[in-house]
Amino acid sequence: MSERLKYELAKELGVDDVVRKEGWGSVSSRNCGNLVRLAIARAEKNMAQGQK
Repeated sequence: MSERLKYELAKELGVDDVVRKEGWGSVSSRNCGNLVRLAIARAEKNMAQGQK
């Protein structure tokens, strides 16, 4: 996953301020899981669009 995508997803979840100020280690486990979930959903969407 690119850094750009990670920051984009963090912004979407509202944790981008935490990442900027304190780093990725300060993001809660729950929010990390949510980031992964969003990344998977986005990848699946892109794959589905590519098959059409």
